[in-house]
Amino acid sequence: MDTNPLFTQALGLVPPWHVVETKFMAEARQLDLRIAYADSSKFPCPACGKAGCPVYDADEKRWRHLDFFQHQAFIVARVPRVECPTCGVKLVSVPWARPNSGFTLLMEAMVLELSRNMPMRAIGRLLNITDKRVWRVLEHYVQEALAKTSCASVSRVGVDETSARKHHDYISLFFDLDQRRLVFATTGKDHSTVTRFSSFLESHQGNVNQVKEVSCDMSPAFIKGVSQNLPKASITFDRFHVTRVLTDAVDKVRRQEWHSDKTIKGSRYLVLKNPENLTETQEAELKLVMARNARLAEAYRLKESFRDLYAQEGWSDGRGFLKAWTVAAYRSKIEPMMKAADMVRRHWFGILRWFVSGINNGVMEALAGLIQAAKRKARGYRNHETLITIAYLIAGKLDFSHTHTK
Repeated sequence: MDTNPLFTQALGLVPPWHVVETKFMAEARQLDLRIAYADSSKFPCPACGKAGCPVYDADEKRWRHLDFFQHQAFIVARVPRVECPTCGVKLVSVPWARPNSGFTLLMEAMVLELSRNMPMRAIGRLLNITDKRVWRVLEHYVQEALAKTSCASVSRVGVDETSARKHHDYISLFFDLDQRRLVFATTGKDHSTVTRFSSFLESHQGNVNQVKEVSCDMSPAFIKGVSQNLPKASITFDRFHVTRVLTDAVDKVRRQEWHSDKTIKGSRYLVLKNPENLTETQEAELKLVMARNARLAEAYRLKESFRDLYAQEGWSDGRGFLKAWTVAAYRSKIEPMMKAADMVRRHWFGILRWFVSGINNGVMEALAGLIQAAKRKARGYRNHETLITIAYLIAGKLDFSHTHTK
């Protein structure tokens, strides 16, 4: 039986390309498919598109294809160079692979699909290729898709950082809060990250003057970057980061009190966790801790009462609540809570802006969690660029349809 026509159809080849030989090597667990073109074939110039260019010479090339059952499959072909009267001698592009790749398009599509859920080293072991080759495929398509990304509709942006490595090494992430996608990622977390984001926005059909709302933490660097590069944007300080300041203040009080009151030992989890998430046993233990230490009890009360800010009806009620809360914090004479009140006063309008914009970093935190989960699964990445590539793949909602790999 002549299997060449069958493999020609299976590969989706059209004239002048066709399979001329299939070579199966059982011991090597390998299948080679040799593809050729008719001797009289002419090809369009890959540079200018001029049709009917004659073949100048040809060079044999080899591509890894999807496995044939449990056997590795390769495509082998002599790829012609054509002589164009305008452009000179140019290498023809083959329909089953992109230029300068050692994989077929379908093989690269498989790599892309696996990369969403598996570490690169695991993919390499599964496909019997090096993880460096996997990274090259992934980086090519992510960068290609990113170059075609449009930011024309971006008007509400969320900014956050996530750790790349230990010792305060971060990348900054910029999200489109309406489309719930990662728009831009870059190294560091200083004000220049916002400058780089604004440049990216302008180069991808976006407009810095179109960005009206930004949600971020109270980092002075982000505040400076937004004010300098997004002139029309109002800042909303993310509610989860604001309440975290109160949580940290309570923990400082707990640590201060522990030195003179050992009865509160082991209470960290109880005072930091939201009360609705405590078990009945933990609630009883928390009541005992509050009864034993009045200073910690007052700090805990201030932390919990602050959460009621976001239950207020509107900006005016929120302003009145916040004013009363800061007065209570100062009257407590508890230094960490007074410093928290100072923070609230310094960021007053950004905190109250929530009643106007209603935005927060909840979606961002969830997506950043997926990125961190991928990092842990891979046991870390060699450099920032690889983590950023994974971040785009997971959270960027990139369009790979133009790659013709699906």
